[in-house]
Amino acid sequence: MAEKAVIMDENAVKRAIARISYEILERNKGTEGLCIVGIFSRGAELAKRIAGKIHEVEGAEIPVGYLDITGYRDDMAPDSTYSDKSQIPFAINNQRVVLVDDVIYTGRSVRAAIDALMEKGRPQIIQLAVLIDRGHREVPIRPDFVGKNLPTARDEKVKVMVRERDGADKVVIE
Repeated sequence: MAEKAVIMDENAVKRAIARISYEILERNKGTEGLCIVGIFSRGAELAKRIAGKIHEVEGAEIPVGYLDITGYRDDMAPDSTYSDKSQIPFAINNQRVVLVDDVIYTGRSVRAAIDALMEKGRPQIIQLAVLIDRGHREVPIRPDFVGKNLPTARDEKVKVMVRERDGADKVVIE
């Protein structure tokens, strides 16, 4: 698919991640009891960057985990070879969990992520950070931290690219 428009370039992505990181610190009054869980795949990359920025600002190591929501989705069933690839090497009970995803659209992926997360423990609070909020919710979920609000038509496709997976940092509409 061809790029229709570049919405965020590398610098804009970097600024959005910095802003989200500062907002997380402000809302949580620091890093005590804070952990970050990224939704595979690009949410995981963004989670690492947010934790890195928080470490740069506060000097504190924030636990980072990765969540595979494949088995919790309501739009497709996993195949017979599926195995959960989640990596959360810390307890989330009574923690302030920031769930990170690249794009929120209908809210169904986030609902699946909350279900998956709740099976792993009972957080004190779950907050949601997304790089792009494109609207069109089908479930009542709203992000706490947003890099960019991007109203789109339902037939448009928003693609977030991250250097680690795609060789570049940018957000495009296709």
